[in-house]
Amino acid sequence: MSNTETEGVRVVVKATYWPERSAPDNQQWAFTYSVKVSNEGTRVATLKARHWVITDANGRVEEVRGEGVVGKTPRLEPGESFEYTSWAMLRTPFGTMRGEYLMERNDGGRFEAKIGEFALTQPNALN
Repeated sequence: MSNTETEGVRVVVKATYWPERSAPDNQQWAFTYSVKVSNEGTRVATLKARHWVITDANGRVEEVRGEGVVGKTPRLEPGESFEYTSWAMLRTPFGTMRGEYLMERNDGGRFEAKIGEFALTQPNALN
């Protein structure tokens, strides 16, 4: 789990192993992650873009960049939240993700809301 706050925008992420989409015999481990982005500040913030850094247990790094999240660019008034679920595939039974969201204020000012590192772990993979 990750819980990070930047300039009044809190990002909480929880990850879960997804056995139905995983194929360990083919070195494919799938994980879902649920994200809650909350505006705890006093100014409007719009999520414009995402940047993820996904690292597997072998140190292989994949970076994912794109506009918005799940096809949306949510505008968050103070006190509002946006939640979504997505997924990632690794070639190892565990790894990590971290990143940031590019946020924009009504006045055009921008900042990066950090997404703290969290683990992607198949249950019992570390035993």
